[in-house]
Amino acid sequence: IIPRARHRLSRALISDNALKVLNRLKDAGYASLLVGGCVRDLLLGREPKDFDVVTDARPEEIKKVCHNARLIGRRFRLAHVRFGRDIIEVATFRAAPAMDDSEPSTHDNNIFGTREEDARRRDFSVNALYYDISDRSIIDYVGGVADLESGVLRMIGDPARRYREDPVRMLRAVRFAAKLGFRIDQETAAPIRELGPLLLQVSPARMFEEVLKLFHGGYAVETYEMLRTFGLFRFLFPLTDESLASEEEHFPRTLVPLALTNTDTRVTADKPVTPAFLFAALLWEPVRLKSAARQAHGMRSQEALERSAEEVLRNQLTHVMIPKRFSVPMREIWSMQARFDRRAGQQPLRLLEHKRFRAAYDFLMLRVECGEADRALGEWWTRIQEVDDAERRSMIAAVTSPGGTRPKGRRRRRRRRSAPQGPT
Repeated sequence: IIPRARHRLSRALISDNALKVLNRLKDAGYASLLVGGCVRDLLLGREPKDFDVVTDARPEEIKKVCHNARLIGRRFRLAHVRFGRDIIEVATFRAAPAMDDSEPSTHDNNIFGTREEDARRRDFSVNALYYDISDRSIIDYVGGVADLESGVLRMIGDPARRYREDPVRMLRAVRFAAKLGFRIDQETAAPIRELGPLLLQVSPARMFEEVLKLFHGGYAVETYEMLRTFGLFRFLFPLTDESLASEEEHFPRTLVPLALTNTDTRVTADKPVTPAFLFAALLWEPVRLKSAARQAHGMRSQEALERSAEEVLRNQLTHVMIPKRFSVPMREIWSMQARFDRRAGQQPLRLLEHKRFRAAYDFLMLRVECGEADRALGEWWTRIQEVDDAERRSMIAAVTSPGGTRPKGRRRRRRRRSAPQGPT
């Protein structure tokens, strides 16, 4: 137990809504503590994303104390206390399920437990720290404070067993290490490469949520590098991993790192990011290579692209589910890449009006930056967005002039007139 005088976490740093929940539980005679990532981040001087509360009150008792609470979950019930759009999650102390080392956990046997049992069933030591509102102390059962000070991410308990209980913990190890800038403890890291195939047992729907956490947190580049270092990326995006293993003209393929850098920049600037763009970038390389192979066998470019997109998505959905609301925009972003080459007539103006134009244009500029698309093409499309209608017409006319680069179109066949027959 670390008293208030010896740590930096102050009530002034805790959200007002979290304090309301903590005080209501305390005043009702229950244990009332903050737990997990919010305590970790506050001790590191970071702003927490959310605040989680834990107590010895049962879910029904939490609902009586907090009338604005809604109980959720079937296997293990939690309370969501709502304050407008802000939600404070409140859980009852629980114990780790007993399990055979040889069998993965089904998570059906979660049971309520003591505060110490609750701490020891959590994954990493730095995520198992508690802040007690009653005396403002930090409670540490597993050496989490020392690991925070040392910058170490360490699994609680036997790492191999904990990964078998829930293989997603391997992804969480990478995510937290990248987010916090911590090194993964040697014993925690050792089984990851061998146990990576366990990720194939995780449902594609759950993997979709994990991928968003991995790559939409503002540290996607570091996460990507660590996933590849530990051999985990191939279980998320196998076709992409296979295509990235090769080089093109002796240069490594760089669109994925550039896209992830772009994503990190937008997250840091508090700009919106969409899973459609993320997945379009992560899966583009296998789509492009398969499309090129089909074209080499004589298939038309648009058909080759569509068939390749279908094949790659069908394979990907067995690993990471991509909801239709994201897969449809992805395919539009891909198909629009060929349309950027068509700059004659009304086609550029129609493309500018397309609802996915901005995303497709951003994707084109990634391709330009990594040397896959012509820089002059990117500059032309950048310029045409900045000028007025008269200048746009002038730019299009320049492309279609004799000195321009008008794309080949279909030629109208001339009817051959039959020669007049002479006298027989």
